[in-house]
Amino acid sequence: MEKTSQLTNQLEQTLGDVASATPDRIRRAPKVLLHDHLDGGLRPETIIELAQEIGYENLPETDPARLAVWFRDAANSPAKEGGAGLVRYLETFSHTCAVMQTRNALYRVAAECAEDLAADGVVYAEIRYAPEQHLEAGLTLEEVVEAVNEGFREGERRAMAAGHRIRVGALLTAMRHAARSQEIAELANRYRDLGVVGFDIAGAEAGFPPTRHLDAFEYLKRENNHFTIHAGEAFGLPSIWQAIQWCGADRLGHGVRLIDDIHVSQDGSVKLGRLASYVRDKRIPLEMCPTSNLQTGAADSYHEHPIGLLRRLHFRVTVNTDNRLLGGTTLSQEFGHLVDAFGYTLDDLLWFTVNAMKSAFIPFDERLAMINDVIKPGYAELKAEWLFRPATAQPPLASDSPAERD
Repeated sequence: MEKTSQLTNQLEQTLGDVASATPDRIRRAPKVLLHDHLDGGLRPETIIELAQEIGYENLPETDPARLAVWFRDAANSPAKEGGAGLVRYLETFSHTCAVMQTRNALYRVAAECAEDLAADGVVYAEIRYAPEQHLEAGLTLEEVVEAVNEGFREGERRAMAAGHRIRVGALLTAMRHAARSQEIAELANRYRDLGVVGFDIAGAEAGFPPTRHLDAFEYLKRENNHFTIHAGEAFGLPSIWQAIQWCGADRLGHGVRLIDDIHVSQDGSVKLGRLASYVRDKRIPLEMCPTSNLQTGAADSYHEHPIGLLRRLHFRVTVNTDNRLLGGTTLSQEFGHLVDAFGYTLDDLLWFTVNAMKSAFIPFDERLAMINDVIKPGYAELKAEWLFRPATAQPPLASDSPAERD
């Protein structure tokens, strides 16, 4: 009886370990990233070197480690300082965009982006940037797009040479406060088979509703093209409603304020409002960025982030980095925070990852192949590692006595 109990306990421990999401396993797990800004993810040393090349002298720090800390502190300022901190937050992009004005700079930043993501276990990524923000040195919109696309291809090659596989698609972003959305939408359409997979709008939500760019969205729909819209991050439900019902967004960038349309009673019961019900029923993907939401004050902590409730209610939730430099984060770290906050296992991370791949802007057969041939086998391999532990690390499941085993 005692041996049976020991066997049961060992089996339970083994099965419990099978799906545990340790930092090493999270890093090695195949991951999918849908919401990441190119100008928010540069390597600090690259910013410094590019600044030296063009004579840009306005960097707040010239040591890579200190510069990384400055970016994180500046990005944390809105949550700590309220509205006054937003000025410092926006300053971060003035520095990164300043050093991304030449073809070589754009090529380098894009290649390093793909390399860094692949090293973190990302197998598919959609990286967004605003071409209109990279024209100060005389590049045309087309030259910006071609430089970034070529950089992504180079990064994919370098990643492959290092033993990693990644595929990167570009999302062209128009700025909400500007008036070039139609032009950028047409640009995205021209390059849709050449590395660009969709369109996005970004920038301050308050005062700049997505309906200001309705012509661009109508154009993309007529062209059967894909687009996502930043909505429900700093602004509330009206921004989400407009993005979906007026503009027809395929996905929602952030969408964290959707929680305002979900009521949780003291007894734990949950009632969804009509907008939240529509988003869930239609399986509209939410591109959630936990660390970024904490920095901007959209959420108070990882434990209190709406992603926990939305996952429990089976919304089409995905996990993303937003700005890796500003957040001092990686996709593996984002998953790690959620594991710590909600006790997620590899099974949960697989659910988030499949959600993301289902929601990607590449053709259905390619999404399906990524899920069935790359993502699911990768997680299955991680969960099967216990079968191949060294003998010294694998406790016996029965008595060491051969007679008793017989």
